[in-house]
Amino acid sequence: MAKGAVETEICIVGAGPAGLAAAAAASGHCPVTIVDENPHPGGQIWRADARHGVDPEVTEILDRVSTRGYSLIKQATVVAAPAPNTLLAETPDGPCTITYRQLILATGARERFLPFPGWTLPNVMGAGGLQALVKGGLDIAGRRVLIAGSGPLLPAVAAFLRQRGALVVLIAEQAPLRRLLRFGLTVLGDPVKLRQAVSLRQQLSGIRYLTDTYPVAADGDDRVRLVILQRGARVWSVACDYLACGFHLVPNLELAMLLGCRIVEGRVEVDEWQRTSISGVFSAGESTGVGGLDLSLLEGRIAGLVAAGNEREARALVGRRDRARRFARQIDRAFELTEVLRDLPSDQTIVCRCEDVSLGQLRPHNSWRAGKLQTRCGMGSCQGRICGPAVEFLLGWRAESIRPPILPARVGTLPGTLSRIDN
Repeated sequence: MAKGAVETEICIVGAGPAGLAAAAAASGHCPVTIVDENPHPGGQIWRADARHGVDPEVTEILDRVSTRGYSLIKQATVVAAPAPNTLLAETPDGPCTITYRQLILATGARERFLPFPGWTLPNVMGAGGLQALVKGGLDIAGRRVLIAGSGPLLPAVAAFLRQRGALVVLIAEQAPLRRLLRFGLTVLGDPVKLRQAVSLRQQLSGIRYLTDTYPVAADGDDRVRLVILQRGARVWSVACDYLACGFHLVPNLELAMLLGCRIVEGRVEVDEWQRTSISGVFSAGESTGVGGLDLSLLEGRIAGLVAAGNEREARALVGRRDRARRFARQIDRAFELTEVLRDLPSDQTIVCRCEDVSLGQLRPHNSWRAGKLQTRCGMGSCQGRICGPAVEFLLGWRAESIRPPILPARVGTLPGTLSRIDN
């Protein structure tokens, strides 16, 4: 934690795989400071497990970063950029201003949620969200869990929850079988990914995996009790204690947008060295497009090396990174969302959970700005992080601008920033 002012050569926002890889690459050459909102480094994918500790496979990179020497500002939420080459973060000890020469954005991604009747019931949550709760100590043993949505995260979460004693009753993947089979053929040519796929399949032995299947409603009283699923013309219900539901991932772009970085097709645009359109600002990992662990590590290393002035070593990684990007594009095509999911919510279905705004209240408007002004959609504590991607999918609206603070902050943190916000 920190309070006051920090000066550093390279500031890295995010201590997940991309941020840690960038720190490991850069910290041997110049001073590096990592800013992260969590109490421990590792991000969502390497989040420490309350019962099982840190996954052994991540120990090496964590040790490598530690021995290189760097500063870590933990539990620090970046909320504004009040001046050039300056970030403002809120910490438990008060506001902290970080001044840097080079900035690496490794802000990661979050789950995409799509509304359907009953999605606001207790125990309906994101697949990654349930995984995080279990890592934090939630006892899932003996609980019936239905996992639904889309993307490679679903089977990975299912395997994790089963290891922790959950009864995974079904994995419902919305993507059609033909696309997944086509994607599977690409895995056959990569021995490492093939071994990972075979291992995961063994971990999921006995668990039903249905393609072309999606939730149309959840029902219950004090919590979810059953989920209604559809596959083609067939509609049926499955009893469960938890519904873990997420429709792939979306990059966290708020800080990049605030800084003025060019955003293309829902991701930060970068050049071959991970530089953004803003001088001195790099981006790596899921913020440049969701691509998984391998791509995040490679992009992080390239960004860290180039920011530290070591382009020669970074050049050796470009080919591997580009191959990982091609694989990421194949994942996007395989798990592209089907149009039928737009018809799941009724006009009465809540879309903005923070402000209780229904889909019917949004339909008369023609843009994110208009909907926000007239209904307060996106103006709650999540600042549109949940409803924004949902509204983009359902209505085709995209956020047109962003203003500080990009996350809720105490008034005492912002006096110098509030005066710069346009009225």
